[in-house]
Amino acid sequence: MATGNVNVTTPLSLAIEHTRRLLFQPFDLSRWFVIGFGAWLATLGEGGFNINFNLPGRQQQHGDLRKVFEHAREYVMANLVWIIPVVVIVILLLMAIGVAVMWVSSRGKFVFLHQMVTGRAEIGEPWRRAETPGWSLFWFRLVFGVIGMLAMLPLIAGGVYIGVKMYRAGAPDAAGILGLVGLVLVFLVVTIVWFLVMKFTDDFVVPVMSLRRCECLPAWREVGQLMRANAGHFVNYVLFQIVIGLATGALVIFLVIA
Repeated sequence: MATGNVNVTTPLSLAIEHTRRLLFQPFDLSRWFVIGFGAWLATLGEGGFNINFNLPGRQQQHGDLRKVFEHAREYVMANLVWIIPVVVIVILLLMAIGVAVMWVSSRGKFVFLHQMVTGRAEIGEPWRRAETPGWSLFWFRLVFGVIGMLAMLPLIAGGVYIGVKMYRAGAPDAAGILGLVGLVLVFLVVTIVWFLVMKFTDDFVVPVMSLRRCECLPAWREVGQLMRANAGHFVNYVLFQIVIGLATGALVIFLVIA
């Protein structure tokens, strides 16, 4: 793969023009639905949600939380016989659903890429062709996801332990606060690394797999060589993606308000 003449911003205008031709020349509502379904398959399971709480005053909140914590602990300890099996079943069910969603989206990424490259609004043929690379991508995402989860669980458990310890003591202490800050920083580093690996997999490894007709690890080796030769360009790419995300979010908020 060539490593020269890498540019971050130039492809943006080309992508906008390609999107305009793909969606509006000619305009076809059924075409929009098919391409939209391909995009949904490619991003399945990658959404998020936000929850907002209206909390009472600080002193009342502390007392209420202590009461809730004590009641919850007593209830759980008195009903461990059925709570543990239910929790295990729910966790296994959620894990199975997550794995199934990951498998579908792994093939869906190749379907959506096929639509974008060829300009053809179709699902069946690219879905069948994506079987082999889809499985390779799925196993990579699954294994790397498990590794990331195993790396984060001790950090989360340590944070919960320190937080509960300070809560039971009735006041925070310097050692506990420093421990929490350290765990949060390590957690952020692990999260950023996980996010970058997943993003580069979607943005670069998947296209290389489709172009070279190879599996995920060989494609990652090729992308890794390109990254080492153009580290500055990849940093600019990530920063540019952040700017585009912020601009898009601001535009959506403006449209909603308007």
